Amino acid sequence: MNAPGTKVRVGFIGIGKMGQPMVAHLRRAGVAVMAFDLSAENLSQARLLGCHVAESLAQCASWAEVLFSSLPDDVALAAITGGSEHAQNVFDHLRAGTVYVDTSTVSPAASAAVAIRTRAHVAYLRATVSGNPVTAQAGHLTLMASGPREAYERVQPLCAHFCKTQFYLGEAEQARVAKLVINLMVAVSAGMIAEALVLGEKGGLERAQLLDLMTQSAVGSPLVNYKAPPLKTRDYTSTFSGNQMLKDLDLILDAGAQNGVPLALAAHMRGVYEAMRTAGEGELDYIATVRALERQVGS
Repeated sequence: MNAPGTKVRVGFIGIGKMGQPMVAHLRRAGVAVMAFDLSAENLSQARLLGCHVAESLAQCASWAEVLFSSLPDDVALAAITGGSEHAQNVFDHLRAGTVYVDTSTVSPAASAAVAIRTRAHVAYLRATVSGNPVTAQAGHLTLMASGPREAYERVQPLCAHFCKTQFYLGEAEQARVAKLVINLMVAVSAGMIAEALVLGEKGGLERAQLLDLMTQSAVGSPLVNYKAPPLKTRDYTSTFSGNQMLKDLDLILDAGAQNGVPLALAAHMRGVYEAMRTAGEGELDYIATVRALERQVGS
């Protein structure tokens, strides 16, 4: 088998908002990619990127030397790994020595169940990513990996094509937990920004100047700096929606319950995003917490 470089054959399941830019970076590096997705539109985009297009999950899996997946949730992961009734199982089609790399945001429990179903001849690597489609397009994702160390070291050069930073965290579900930890901080930060911004404007501060102050003060951070420009223009076009954050907060709260950790801030933010969904604003960007609070106070 080829060492993971430009000559390795990469299968990629899930050519959506995150999968597509990852694949684009692999193709720019000259990596041969076979794509599989249930969406004909997504597969058309994969063709434009120069990918081979698989007619079935089995074809994609059996062709690959390294198989990636980027999926929306626990259900989708179970559906391709034999975890539900009538589900397909990629492990039935992967050849000996293949590394299966899942980049999805799913629960540690669902991921651990995949590990149990993994065949002995396949290495299963959890490789969650922090970022959004914009940072993915720039190749600036942060990767958090756990699973067999040897498997991580083999695929690290491939992941470097779309990640600026990589962390190896352990042999089991550490990467899944790490992704939830990061998204907990993102969700709470969105609530903090909303309250600070609305309070500042109510107190007579001008929005653009207040945001400039935030970015240059002690609370300035990559997240604050990234969100300041769209907040200045009240642009809530989604890079990561409120509904997606609501799904992740459910995973976070479940992980807290499983580990005996009270997560009061996460529970509060879940209520905020649930209210946004009820108001028909769930598909707006997660930073639309600002808009939700403005509506609450009559701004």
